[in-house]
Amino acid sequence: MAVKFQDYYEILGVDRNASEKEIKSAYRKLARKWHPDLHPPGEKEKAEEQFKKINEAYEVLKDPEKRKRYDQLGSDWKHGQDFSGSQQGHPDMGGVRFYTSGDFSGGGFEDIFEGGFSDFFRTFFGEGAASGTAGTAGRTGRSGFSGRSAGRRGPVRGEDVESEIELSLEEAYQGGTKSIRVSGSAVCSNCGGSGTAGRGFCAQCGGTGAIPEEKTLEVRVPAGVKEGSRIRLKGQGGAGLGGGSKGDLYLKVRLRPHPVFRLKGDNIETDAVIRPDQAIFGDKIPVQTLDGKVTLTVPPNSRRDSKLRLRGKGFPRKDKGRGDQYVRLVIDTPSDLSEEEKNLYKQLYELRKGGE
Repeated sequence: MAVKFQDYYEILGVDRNASEKEIKSAYRKLARKWHPDLHPPGEKEKAEEQFKKINEAYEVLKDPEKRKRYDQLGSDWKHGQDFSGSQQGHPDMGGVRFYTSGDFSGGGFEDIFEGGFSDFFRTFFGEGAASGTAGTAGRTGRSGFSGRSAGRRGPVRGEDVESEIELSLEEAYQGGTKSIRVSGSAVCSNCGGSGTAGRGFCAQCGGTGAIPEEKTLEVRVPAGVKEGSRIRLKGQGGAGLGGGSKGDLYLKVRLRPHPVFRLKGDNIETDAVIRPDQAIFGDKIPVQTLDGKVTLTVPPNSRRDSKLRLRGKGFPRKDKGRGDQYVRLVIDTPSDLSEEEKNLYKQLYELRKGGE
């Protein structure tokens, strides 16, 4: 009997070299989109069929062994040709065995799958191959899972959600707890997340099974978080369906520009304005750090834009050490010079000019 090839990568919308994480992410999005409980009665049958295909594709591609066997079909099978279960030993198959109906005498095979998996899946993987997909399938009391159950109501985990958290450099440096207001979704109390009420859509959630929700969260900010890093809040993401757990909320860190400091990797950079006489003769000046003010020694004959290091005054590192703070010297003439000071600068100018 000829059966139709199933392109599981195309069904999930992923590349053939997709990682396990990419496959899982694609499955979750599609499972939520095509969950039968989110579709009206007139579209439910189509949704169930698509939901079955998605579950079947994920059943294969999530399992390294099944995926390896499936990939052995070779490039000629991408185009969706029919093939027969009797094609055991085809040169493109790499020794992959196809199962025929004669391998499953006694009717147990059909009892297990109950029409939930395609002929391709059953022919290629055989009895007991289904392990259940992300909690959407129910036990049949045998070694397999019911495809009919997999295609109908079952728990679907909520989507992971990404948002942003804005921090000052001091908050990122010190860490601690910060309150933020976020918008998300919660399971609709009217329909319990099913999206239906009576014979139609739930009016409260519009058939989505979830309602908008705003809440205040206390976020624990680790000391030393950097721009672009993410903080995970477990169970604070999208609402699940059919009793599924909530997704997670990922907060992407954004650091506000600081008027004094610049963060460069694990190091801090800042500027210090000094007078010409301080640059020539050296001095001790106060410098602001993230821990407060410290005294910095400016060596004699310091040049403009030279950098002085304050060891261990930078950002926390992964090895529990700290980076450094670099102070760039900016030489500037004061605007409030007294007459005596102006005369001294004039004498210096004339002295330097006379030596040219």
